[in-house]
Amino acid sequence: MAGATTWLAVAAGGALGSVARFWMTGAVAALMGARFPWGTLLINVLGSFVIGATAGLTLTPERMGLHPDVRVFVMVGICGGFTTFSSFSLQTLELIQGGDLAPAFLYIAGSVLLCLLFVWFGWWLGRL
Repeated sequence: MAGATTWLAVAAGGALGSVARFWMTGAVAALMGARFPWGTLLINVLGSFVIGATAGLTLTPERMGLHPDVRVFVMVGICGGFTTFSSFSLQTLELIQGGDLAPAFLYIAGSVLLCLLFVWFGWWLGRL
């Protein structure tokens, strides 16, 4: 079970990631216009890069000795608050690297299709 400092690391990182997401979405919309979700696309790409770089740098203690709470602060807190797409991307990469190609592509297809279906379903229910 995670200790209090781990929970605080996740909460603090999540707050920072959420604020960064809010700011970046507005800043990019102001620069590029709001017709296409450039801000969300940029957020998803940057978040995927940060979680991938952190995972790669801290995969083993020999690579980079990072306190587990700092790793959780970045990967779960900041990246999770900034974008959950980064988690999806890392989990997909791990499946592919493990040779689990069929599950990886099922996860990709399932995530995209099911999320689109359920965002539509939630939208539809909300409009009733």
